[in-house]
Amino acid sequence: MADDGDDNEFTGGLPESLLPYDQWMEDAYREVMIRALEYVSHQGLAGEHHFYLTFRTDWPGTEIPARLRAQYPHEMTIVLQHQFWDLKADRILKRVTVGLSFGGVGSILAIPFAAITAFADPYIQLSLRFTPPESPKETAAEEADDVTVTEEKTEEERPDAAASVVSLDAFRKKGPVQS
Repeated sequence: MADDGDDNEFTGGLPESLLPYDQWMEDAYREVMIRALEYVSHQGLAGEHHFYLTFRTDWPGTEIPARLRAQYPHEMTIVLQHQFWDLKADRILKRVTVGLSFGGVGSILAIPFAAITAFADPYIQLSLRFTPPESPKETAAEEADDVTVTEEKTEEERPDAAASVVSLDAFRKKGPVQS
């Protein structure tokens, strides 16, 4: 039996971990996102699945059209649902690329994995929130040399597609959420 002066008594708080569990869990959640993107790039979206992908537009290595960067200087959300093309999760370049149409103008976006701040599949109520690494310059050095603004493609160069930019405020929880 422990007495009142026992140092091992449970006080209700958890001790600070000497192991980086938070980082390991975030890495695992990012891996889930990358695998989902890879799967869809090869198999397509099944059923009612669709993805919301929120990312830092000002992150080094992020390639988006200049007009989108002007409209969304810090963060943007894209929806991958009905009309997108050339989706690729590239583990070597550590980025995802996808074609979307904004206002009838086809565009290819290249988004470093480290720039992604949220991933959601509302069909199954899955929501993952990521914290960008503290030093974007160190991460960017590994992923890309500079921030690039891409040229926009004309309507004839890409299929007609509509994409929505949606706020992910409802999906701002870290970790999976399932009901």
